[in-house]
Amino acid sequence: MQITVKLFARASQLAGRSEVVVEVSEEANVGEFRSALATQHPELLPIIDSLFVAINAEYANDDQLIPESAEVACFPPVSGG
Repeated sequence: MQITVKLFARASQLAGRSEVVVEVSEEANVGEFRSALATQHPELLPIIDSLFVAINAEYANDDQLIPESAEVACFPPVSGG
């Protein structure tokens, strides 16, 4: 299935755009999605392991399955104070 992924902050800067499309297998989980994202968009490799992934506006762990019509977003960690 194809997932349109919204990218924020450093992720969108590295990709050069605010959305990318990632092809994953049916019933892919977030860990598999993360691997596909790294392979299909290698410009994100410097931050791929630290990205937070949200599915339908809720943060997800690597074991969570991604529903077919899910809204997926990736956020790098934020620092500052």
